[in-house]
Amino acid sequence: MIRIRARAPGRRALALGLPTVWGAAALACKLTCPLARQDRPGARIVSGAVLFAVGAGLVLHARRVLVREPRRTREVAAAAQGALPRPLPPRVGGLRVAAAQLSADRGAGVGGDLYEVIATEHGVRAVMGDVRGHGIGAVGTVAAVLGSFREAVHDEPDLGRVLRRLDRGLARHLRERARTAGADSPVAEEFVTVLLLEIGRGGEVRALNCGHPWPYRLLDGRVEPLSCAEPLPPLGPFPLPPELPDVRCRTLSPGETLFLHTDGAEEARDARGRFFPLAAVLAEALSAGAGTPQALLAAVFTRLMKHTAGQPADDVALLVLHDERRPRPAAPGAGGSTRATTMRSLPTKHL
Repeated sequence: MIRIRARAPGRRALALGLPTVWGAAALACKLTCPLARQDRPGARIVSGAVLFAVGAGLVLHARRVLVREPRRTREVAAAAQGALPRPLPPRVGGLRVAAAQLSADRGAGVGGDLYEVIATEHGVRAVMGDVRGHGIGAVGTVAAVLGSFREAVHDEPDLGRVLRRLDRGLARHLRERARTAGADSPVAEEFVTVLLLEIGRGGEVRALNCGHPWPYRLLDGRVEPLSCAEPLPPLGPFPLPPELPDVRCRTLSPGETLFLHTDGAEEARDARGRFFPLAAVLAEALSAGAGTPQALLAAVFTRLMKHTAGQPADDVALLVLHDERRPRPAAPGAGGSTRATTMRSLPTKHL
């Protein structure tokens, strides 16, 4: 747990009182010291040196305070960001994984985007989400959604029940924030877009989408959306429908890649107001030989920073899932084909 400690009252009083004491001492010396009231050159030199030393001390103290506080804020923000979307392992359940994110709030170093990939007995499950807003104010919401996901993916057998756990966790978090923030807080207007993916052992892909951009499928130089189904509303302002049938997508083939992103990527604008052409950039990166997830991320981020002149207006998170699993060899002969079909129809635990 990250704890942000408030400055102790004694240290705060010292920080404010020390410059006051210095200034009062300099003023008293100027008004009451006989040496400071003399007109001789030597006395003027000594008086000027004293005032210069006091002034320099005040400037140095103010500079130290002004520099130390933002630095402390950045350190805390960096620690929070590292603890929320945890660094992902390079491989999860036969998938090669790479992720990167960029916060629009450079001073805080944190963003409102979230992602996670976990191997479970139900398959590899991934989440990509985007909290309304960015910066430190979104950290608590990110933590609530990720905490619910990390517990639910192991417990719940289907994606619909995972999504309901995320929705309940978010609702609890928003209620607690509303109680502490007061009646004028905009907590009731907050929402989170969420994309849930499940990739089975045979490559079958299931998805549930709540207001989030669909990922792209990358294979043999082609770039196409994973699905064109209408997404559900974002979590937060509206209740989930009674039935949550997941979207059955085309099976993920060995060597195929899924490219997940938040809307900060495709909605990034250049100086002329043009949106970032993410699909075209992905196709160019593939044709240029960006064959690994890391190379793909580097190519996209380089073009994105150039497109926005290094100043994106919104948080950006990217997640790449590359299938490294080998295809199962087909059994020879008709009898072998029948046996293979029968074996594939059995639950995994019986194989």
